[in-house]
This record gives sequence, structure tokens and C-alpha cells, in this order.
Amino acid sequence: MSTVSSTPTAPTGLDSIFRPQSIAVLGVTNTPGTVPHDIFVNLLDSRFNGVVYPVAPRKKHIAGVRAYDYVLDIPDPLELAILVFPGAVCELALQQCVQKGIRAAIIISAGFREVGPAGAAREERIKAIAASGGMRLIGPNCLGVINTEPDVRLNASFARAMPAAGRIAFLSQSGALCTAVLDYAAGKQIGFSKFVSLGNKADVSEVDLLYYLADDPQTSVILMYLESITRGRELMRAAREIAGNRANPKPILAIKGGRTAQGAAAAQSHTGALAARAEVCDGVFEQSGIIRCASIEEMFNTAQLLACQPPPRGPRLAIVTNAGGPGVMATDAAIGKGLELARFAPETTAKLKKALPAAANLKNPIDVIGDAREDRYAAALEAVCADPGVDQVLVILTPQSMTNINTIAQTVADRKAAFAEAGKTLACSFMGARDVAPGVQILQQYGIPHYILPEWAADALWNATWYQRWLNREVTEVQHYAVDRERAARIFAAAPDGHLPEPQALEVLAAYGFPVVPSALTQTADEAVAAADRIGYPVVLRVVSPKIVHKIEMKGVVLNLQTAPEVRDAWGAMRDHVLRHIAPGDLSGILVRKMIPAGKEVILGVSRDPVFGHMLMFGLGGIYVEAFKDVTFRIVPIRARAAGKMVRELRTSAVLMGLRGEPPSDLPAIEEALKRLSQLAEEHPRIAELDINPLIVHPVGQGCHVADVRIRLEQQTG
Repeated sequence: MSTVSSTPTAPTGLDSIFRPQSIAVLGVTNTPGTVPHDIFVNLLDSRFNGVVYPVAPRKKHIAGVRAYDYVLDIPDPLELAILVFPGAVCELALQQCVQKGIRAAIIISAGFREVGPAGAAREERIKAIAASGGMRLIGPNCLGVINTEPDVRLNASFARAMPAAGRIAFLSQSGALCTAVLDYAAGKQIGFSKFVSLGNKADVSEVDLLYYLADDPQTSVILMYLESITRGRELMRAAREIAGNRANPKPILAIKGGRTAQGAAAAQSHTGALAARAEVCDGVFEQSGIIRCASIEEMFNTAQLLACQPPPRGPRLAIVTNAGGPGVMATDAAIGKGLELARFAPETTAKLKKALPAAANLKNPIDVIGDAREDRYAAALEAVCADPGVDQVLVILTPQSMTNINTIAQTVADRKAAFAEAGKTLACSFMGARDVAPGVQILQQYGIPHYILPEWAADALWNATWYQRWLNREVTEVQHYAVDRERAARIFAAAPDGHLPEPQALEVLAAYGFPVVPSALTQTADEAVAAADRIGYPVVLRVVSPKIVHKIEMKGVVLNLQTAPEVRDAWGAMRDHVLRHIAPGDLSGILVRKMIPAGKEVILGVSRDPVFGHMLMFGLGGIYVEAFKDVTFRIVPIRARAAGKMVRELRTSAVLMGLRGEPPSDLPAIEEALKRLSQLAEEHPRIAELDINPLIVHPVGQGCHVADVRIRLEQQTG
């Protein structure tokens, strides 16, 4: 049974930002090369299909257009205001915009949250002013907004030029990055549908824009650069609905700034917002269907493929090349990413053998030899296009003296329709720069994605394949088990904030159906021996004290006690050692637990992220978690399928699958433990941190057992 939440409606008011009929630019100057002047001129130069009014106190005109002292002086209705006044003046200007009945505003000005507490207070005031008038707000501290629709042609930014129209929307929290991206895209002949600099996201965020772009017929692919995420759960829901809409999927690609600790600190100083940790975002994007990219190059390489090619039906790649080395490079990159080399049908091999010279390589990658002209490329492309075992094709060309580059490019372009009809993804890598440039131009004119290096093509093809797998995945439900929720709730209600004593922590896990071995809290050696006799040998002793969190360092754990004398001696020695470090009143007792049989050690954990809420973690336990730091994350609650993916995503998952004759571990038992832990965290928000480390996993069919657990409670605020 899963929790079903209502689908939010698309945000209102954003048409006034992207498709306004009239605009006022507040704070314009007559000085070319300044932000206020260039924004106004950009609106004129882009041939905006509406009316533009400059507001420039004590100026008669700006760029030949009559100027007004105040926005209230403009006699006509206004839909959008663009504020380029200094930050301290924006409050008064925005108040006048509300009086005028303006429906939306873009605040270009800086001097808000990004500069410190005084700026943050100013930002809160402008938010309140905008909200009082029902006004939607982009910014502050942003580059602006661009809409290339032919019937709008809005360049409300200080970018150097209006980009070409295209199918890609780009959202960025960094204005400076926007200018670099526009220049990069112009050089690559990449067009945009919408281009938005989010700035500080005082009102409109990436969540609002995702819902808006979902209904935008000009947009096929959405790109985001984010430094902070503030509406984490809403972002996940929006991405699932938009990227996961099988009737009209729109892929979402993202770069999350602040992957490293240093990068996160830089993002915080730049935007005044806390950057979510890289590991959390990896799990969030995996759950939400967002393609995470490491660079602008990777993002646009993938976006071009998704915008103009049919999605890959599967991972089976055919490579056609006129040089062996690049074919090997492409193969290594593709396999390294997770693609597969297609195995050709006998009919395909026969066609290749008939059309290509004896020296050609007929296996994958197909090497048509360095002196190949368009006829060999045509024969190879037609063969792989007809092969049912091929899902995607990469065409590589190196510019040799006999290579007729333009004709080969046209040969590839002429077969675009055939590949599209066959449902096969087509990409090219014409390696080089100057010599191949005319051929690349031909490919781009026909909407065939081109990559300078085969490795870049492999990145893009893999990202597209991953997305298509995610889109076609089996959608499972959140599994809820029959548990004793009230029993756990009573324990939590009686406990203060801080670490829960181990007996109570074990009782909570037992209430949620975790495999917890019998135990007893003892106050004397006689009680310990009696408990051990009752539980059955061998047993373990564990100290219980609110002052001792790390028991092993305090010699507060003794394993594998086989007899009553061993228990008695170990109990006394442990008590004497511990009382040399803590007061008698801080010793709650010593826990006697059944010794757990040996097995593989894994760690399950929960922590509360300030942006996304409870997140679930899994990795190899014990010393491995520190040595390898190989862990996976998901946001709670997880669906049934996600538990299995968490286990198999580990780089070291082979340890659990069985190595060198070892039996495989009981993976279904791990998956059930993850789902039970997800339910526990979902139903008890006071859990701030929970570690089961280790969970001892036995061979397949033999289950698992909780060896150690720590639960820290903290009242949720905000």
C-alpha cells in the first residue's frame, strides 16, 4: 500500500513572465555597457512582440523611447516589471509595481540574501511586497529571462545576444554561468526554447518552472544548474511526473554544484543557501529520473541527443569507424559506462562481407578502413540499421587525405529518417576541428548529434539509455509491513532527545519486525549468568550507559562467551573497567545477548536531511564502510524495487554476491530490512539518526540479524 498525494497544478502567473504583452524596465540608464541600459536595448533588439517602457528618473528618453520618472506615471496597463535599480531602492519600486497592478517581476539587482543578514532581511521584505499583490517574482540577483518563441521573442536579460530558437530549456541559479552557456551554445549551434536565471529564488524556483515547462510545447528537454535545493520533496515529485510521463516524457538533466565540501562552501557563500550533499543528490536524482551530469559539456552533449533522436531501445551499440584506434576508444568508453557491443546477425555480417574490402573488420566495431569513401559508410549503416540486435549506432570519422568528409556527412544525414523509422538512435563523432567543420555543419543542419570525441558520444548515449530504462522501469509500490507502531511510539514518547539506550533501541527494531536476537539487561553477574543460561550459549556482553556511545573503544563489548564462568568473569571485568571512566549512576547495566553466527557485515542507516527529510543509506558494514565509503542513498519512503537497486548499486556488491566459492548472501533479507527501516523512519519523524552497523547477513535463505543499533532522537523544528 502506498501513500498517494494529489498532483499539484501548474503554477499560475508565469505566463506574465514568459509571454507578457507589456513590460516596464525600472532603473534604466543611457550608458551603454551597463546592465540597466543593455537589458532595455536587448528587449528592443530582440524584436519583442509587445510594448516596452523605460522608467528612468530625470531622463527624457532611453534609446529613442520616451522615459518615465516612476512606473505609476505610465498611463497604460503593464504586465511585467524588470527591476535594475540598486537593491536598496527595489523595495519602493516594487511597492509601486504592486500599486500599478503589475502581475510579475524580474529583479536583476543584487544586494540581497547573497550578501548577508541585512540583504536576507531585505529579500524577505520584497517577498512580502510581491505576495501582497499576488505578483510572481524571478530573482533577485539574476541574469534575467529569455523566451525565443517566434510570437514573443523576449530577451529580458543582459546576455550579449539572443540565442537561436531550439527545443532545450535551461534553468540556472548562477547568472555568470548563464552568459558562458549562451556563448558555448552559440558556438555549438544549440538553440533554446526558454532560458532562465533563477538567482536567489525568492519566489519562483526550479519546481515552479518545471511544471510550467512540462506544458510548454516548445520544450523537449529541460536542463538545470542548481547550487541549492530548498523544496526537495516537491522537486522530486515534479521530476517524477514530468520525466516519468510516458505519454509525453520530457527528460530532465541537472548539474548540482557543491559536490565537494569545498564546492558546497563556495555555493553557500555565493547564494546564501546550504548546498545539499552530493551523495544525497545522487540518490534523489536516481529516484526522480533526473539525469545527473558532471559538466556542461556532458549536459549539452546528452541534451542534443535527447532533443533530436529517438530514445535508445536498449544498450546494444554498433560502431562504424574508418580507424581502428578510435573504434577501440569508443568501445572502451561505451563498455565502461554500461553499454553493450551489439552482436550482429549472420545476415548483417554477410552484407558487410559483400560490401567491404577483405581488410575491413566485419565484427563490432566495424572498421571500414582508412581509405573509405561514402559507399562503404552507406553499406555499413544500412546493414546495422536493418539488424534487429542493434539499438544505437555511433559513426566515427577521422579526416584522412582520401576522406571525402562532406559527402560522408551527407550520406549519414540521408539515412536519418531510416534510423528514426527503425527506432534506432544515431550519433556521430567526426574527430578533429578545422578539416571536419563543414561536415559537422551538415550533421547539425539535419539534427544529428555530433561529438568531437567518441568518449563524449558514449557518455551521451549511456545517459539517454539510462533515462529510457528509468522511464520504462517497473513502477512498484511502497510496501508497508504489519508492525507494532504503537509500541515503538511509546518508547519514543518516553525518551528525551539524544541517544536511545540499546535495550529500547532493540525493542523498537523488534516492534518493526527486524531479526533481533534474545537479550536481557542485567545488574549483577548472577543475573547475567541466569540470562545466559536462559538465552543459550554462546552469548555477548554489551555495556549500556548514556555516557558511552562507542562501546568497543571503552572495552564495553565481549564476544563469544561459551560458559557460565566466562560470563561471570567477563561481566565483572567489564563493570570494573567501565566504572574507572564513568560514575556508577551512569551505568544502566550490562546487556546479555545471543551470539550471532558469522556472516557478511552491512550497514543500514537513516538520517534527516534538512532539504529532503529522512534519507536511507546502505553499504558494506564494519570496517568496510570506512575503508571504501561505498554507500547508496534514497529518500524515504522507498518503493519495493528501490531496495534491490540500493544493494546492487554498490561498487563492492560482488562481496555479497559470493566470491571465490563463497555462497551468496541473503539479498532478499537485506532488501526487506531496508524496506522496514524506511517504514520506521517514515512513521517516526523524531528519528534524527539511526545506524544498524553491522547487520550480519547469512547465506541465501538463512536471513540476517541485527548486531548493533544506535538511534538518536531529536525533536523536528521548522
